[in-house]
Order: sequence, then structure tokens, then C-alpha cells
Amino acid sequence: MKQRSLLSILCFILLASGVASVSAQTCIENRKYFTPNGTYDSNRRLILSSLPNNTASRDGFYYGSIGEEQDRVYALGMCIPKSTPSDCSNCIKGAAGWLIQDCVNQTDAYYWALDPTLCLVRYSNISFSGSAAFWEIEPQYLVLNTATIASNLTEFKTIWEDLTSRTITAASAARSTPSSSDNHYRVDFANLTKFQNIYALMQCTPDISSDECNNCLQRGVLEYQSCCGNNTGGYVMRPICFFRWQLFTFSKAFHNITLATTPPLSPPPLQRPVVASQPPSADNRDKKRDNSSGKISMKTILAIVVVGIVILIIISGILARRFARKEKPYQEVELNQTGITSVRSLQYKFKTIETATNNFSERLGHGGSGHVFKGRLPDGKEIAVKRLSEKTEQSKKEFKNEVVLVAKLQHRNLVRLLGFSVKGEEKIIVYEYLPNRSLDYILFDPTKQGELDWKKRYKIIGGTARGILYLHQDSQPTIIHRDLKAGNILLDAHMNPKVADFGTARIFGMDQSVAITANAAGTPIYGTRRILDEI
Repeated sequence: MKQRSLLSILCFILLASGVASVSAQTCIENRKYFTPNGTYDSNRRLILSSLPNNTASRDGFYYGSIGEEQDRVYALGMCIPKSTPSDCSNCIKGAAGWLIQDCVNQTDAYYWALDPTLCLVRYSNISFSGSAAFWEIEPQYLVLNTATIASNLTEFKTIWEDLTSRTITAASAARSTPSSSDNHYRVDFANLTKFQNIYALMQCTPDISSDECNNCLQRGVLEYQSCCGNNTGGYVMRPICFFRWQLFTFSKAFHNITLATTPPLSPPPLQRPVVASQPPSADNRDKKRDNSSGKISMKTILAIVVVGIVILIIISGILARRFARKEKPYQEVELNQTGITSVRSLQYKFKTIETATNNFSERLGHGGSGHVFKGRLPDGKEIAVKRLSEKTEQSKKEFKNEVVLVAKLQHRNLVRLLGFSVKGEEKIIVYEYLPNRSLDYILFDPTKQGELDWKKRYKIIGGTARGILYLHQDSQPTIIHRDLKAGNILLDAHMNPKVADFGTARIFGMDQSVAITANAAGTPIYGTRRILDEI
């Protein structure tokens, strides 16, 4: 905190700690339900599996249906304009997978996925093309950054309101391509300070009218303002429209717009006027002496101010590095960092977890920080529960690190966080249940080894690499895992790998590629020889 206190003197925006999240389920509960593994479920899975290719190959928008009568399923897929076919397909595939997992028997559901680009997947048992029914524009899902803006708030709100107003106008305007994702879409930015921009993205489904799009986006902006006007970013999603703003670029949406250039740090030097030489009179000599002394005084003052500012910046930087090294043996991810949002996370009561795990009776495995148990929630969903056994300050940091990081991440090759629980010294993390457990369990089990043919091994290697590549290149912010090993690669029912255990992960700045680690982290036998020699 001392580091932030020093740097806040020079910053326009002060990030204040705090946790806030308002979220809603995207599985619609006010319609009828279907029977799992029945005809409707089969049709749902079939049309969702075809969405990635259909959407990516048809200008980023696809709407279709499959089945007959009461088992008919309507589905929509949409990516933002100029997404690459690969990014669009991967995004649609990930969103569809989430809906199949989360919405176990709801006939209506939708989800806006944020990575590797922005996309929408929606399905229903009734046709919804061109529809903006009442339930579709009511608040459904709102997520906000936990950091707040604590200085120059009035100026910030003026700039923010102007940006959102003109973005709504541009996004809701109809274009000549009503069946393309380019219809009802806009990205824009505004200068907040010399070194900071505000970025905004708005999109409606292209099949609704301009008035319906404008109404939906206006509601989203007003709802965000009413609950979270002082926060440093967030988004509001509905089945027909999406609004997001941040202090950094996101979803690969700003690559093709011209960003503001950084103005010069100091004005160009003024040129002295050329005066014809003439013999000065006595009065002129006196005036010249007076003017010269005035000029010298002004130069001295300017020099002192400039030198003072430079010295202040240097001292702040030195002290910041000093406190960072002394107080933090590794950079923990705190709840008030820009870009860290509480996404799809839920704090469970400890009693609920006890009941779900039958008082922690079915153990799946254990690691250096605790044990993992199998459980079942009241709605029938199977879960994996990590119960931390250590009570040290380091374990508390790792718990917070993991909860915040995994809640932020969305990728099919990263384990998904369902929630957490804290009661006294008890710290619980709830994950999706993966029936094939970890890779090391299969590798070192004589009876399971035979299941890993080369096709499955290649699939596990590729999926793990994609998950790590996402952390290093596409995640906002960049994350280094620091404990990648077979025990931290979990496998689902189809042997798809998911990277887990982010307790010792480290966050990097957007342009940072190197960091100094005072203490070694992770499992010793998986570290490099140079690190092992220092332990």
C-alpha cells in the first residue's frame, strides 16, 4: 500500500480497494424446462455444436433452428466485426460449452463470452429473431471492476457520459447490412488524461430495430451508472445487447481504430525576437538591467520546478521498488487492481459446502496446500471442493490470489471457478468437477496408463499449451502460472485438459516481459536447475 500511496501523488485516478459484484444467471428461469438427454437436449447440443463454423463462415452472424414442434431449438451465434474466423469459432465454441454445462434443463439461455474475442450464443424453444420482448431488455447480468475512481470524478463523469452517449448513437444507427454483425456495433474511446484513455464497446443483435437497440443500450448505461458510476470499468449484458467500458483495450476490438497519441511532455522552446543593435541610452541600460534580472529570476524558478519534479519522480520510483521488494516476496493479485473483476463467482455458506460434500467424506486427492473433495449441490451439479489446510499468511495470499484470478479467467482449457467460502480459518474454493481427475493420476496408475494413446496425449498437450498461451498473450492482465505440472492439469470426461491451481500465479503489466522473483514458487522438482540451486 505504501507503493500505491507514493504513486497516487502523480496519478489522475486513485484505485480504492473494495469488492462489489452484481450478477444474474443467464439460464432463463421463467420458461418451461426440458428433460436432460431427451430429444430437445440432443437437438440443443447438435445445433450448438454447429454454431462455431456457421457463425465464423457467415460474416460473424448466424441464426437457425433444428428439430420439430416442441423439440425444436432455435439458436444464434454472433461475433464482433473483423474477428478472425479462428477467434470467432473458438469464442462461440467456449460460450456454447458453458451453456451446456450450466443450463442443465432450461429451454432458454444466452451468454456473452469475452475471450478470445467478444461473442454471443443464445438458444430457445421459441423463435426470437427480431424480437425485443420485455424479458429480453430487463437487467440480466451486470459485472463491474472492484476498483473505484476517487479523484477528478466530476471531470471523469463528463468525459464518460459524452463517450457513452455518442457510442449509443453510432451503435444503434442502422446500416445497409442488417444480417451482419457489423449492424448495431460501435467501439470508441476518449482521452481521460495525457496518458490514459477510456475505451467503450456496444453491440446489439443485427436483427432488431434501431429504436430497440438504442433503448437496450440506454438501459444498460443507466443501470451501470446507478449502481457503479464510480468504478473503473465493467459490462452489462442482455440477450439482445452488450455494453462494456474499461481503462484498457479488450476483446481484440480496438486494433483497427486510431488511438490517441501521447502529447509532448514539455512545450517547444520559445525563440527570442531579433532586435537591431543600437547604442543604449542611460534609461535603456537601467531598463535592460531590470529586465535581465527578471528573466534570470524566471529561468531560475522554472529550473527549480523542473528539477524538483524530476527528483520527486526518481525518489518515488526508488522507494516504490524498495517497498515492493521488502514487503512482497512475490506480486500477489489484490482485489483492487485494474481489470480484476468478480465474474460468475459466488460466496457459498460453509454449511452448504459441508452438506454438499457429506462433511468432506469423499476425498479426490491432496496437494501441498490442502485436500480436494467431491460434492453435489442441491441442484444436482457435481463439484470439486478444495479445502485449504494451511493457516499461514502465505496461504491466505494464495487463496485470494487463486479466487480472484480464476474468477476473471474464461477459457476452455482453464479450470472454472464456481465459488468460494470463508468461515474463520476455513477457506474453501469450489470448482467444476472433472471426472478424470489429474494427468499425473492417469500417468502413474498402471491400469489407467493404457487409456492414453498418442491421439489423446497430443490432445492434452495442445489443450494445455492453448491454456498457457491464453494466460501469457490474450489474458488481461498477463498471468504467469509458476507451478505447471501434471498434477495441476485436470481432465474432463472427454480428456480435455484444464490448467488448475493459480495460488502462486503472478500478474504482469500490459507491456511487462521480465520480473524479479525474490522467492522460488511452485513445486521444487518441476523448477529449473538454477532456481533449485537457490532454494
